[in-house]
Amino acid sequence: MERIKKYVLLHLTIMLFSLTGVFSKIASQYYSKEGLTSLMLYVFLFLMLLNCFFYALAWQRIIKRFELNVAYANRNVYLIWSQVWAVVIFRENLSINNILGLMLVFVGVLVVVWNE
Repeated sequence: MERIKKYVLLHLTIMLFSLTGVFSKIASQYYSKEGLTSLMLYVFLFLMLLNCFFYALAWQRIIKRFELNVAYANRNVYLIWSQVWAVVIFRENLSINNILGLMLVFVGVLVVVWNE
């Protein structure tokens, strides 16, 4: 049970990091529409930096519980979360190449975790 809790915390931390890309993309959309005068541009830039700060704190705490190769291999799950946000938030489409790439990342993470 402790191992599952450890991995859940690791993946929640990775999910938190993936939100940085969401804030960045929203900020760039406001920049494209309104330029540097957009208040929302600065709100999302601030959220992006705040998110990076909390991620850095969480990551430093969580990697103490793992071997570094396992923690960094799992960090590639960021790509999966990024695609989830792209589809759910930004209504983007997944291509077959995206899906195959995500499956390859997932299998790679499983191989590393399996040997732990």
